[in-house]
Amino acid sequence: MRTTITINDKIYKALRIRAAESGETVSSMVEDAIREQVLEDLYDLQMVRELENEPSIDFKTFVKELKADGLL
Repeated sequence: MRTTITINDKIYKALRIRAAESGETVSSMVEDAIREQVLEDLYDLQMVRELENEPSIDFKTFVKELKADGLL
């Protein structure tokens, strides 16, 4: 699919240089970066789902426990 995006001129210049040095296309580098970001977001969402049912503790109580344990 073709699309148009706006990229800062200096960032685009750096991207073109890196693409030329690595033998990749700018398009493939942008697509790889987006894919990595999407995968990272999916991982983060999975972690949030796994932790959402864990008990929580407020900050003041947490600090008190750390002090009681001699960690602060």
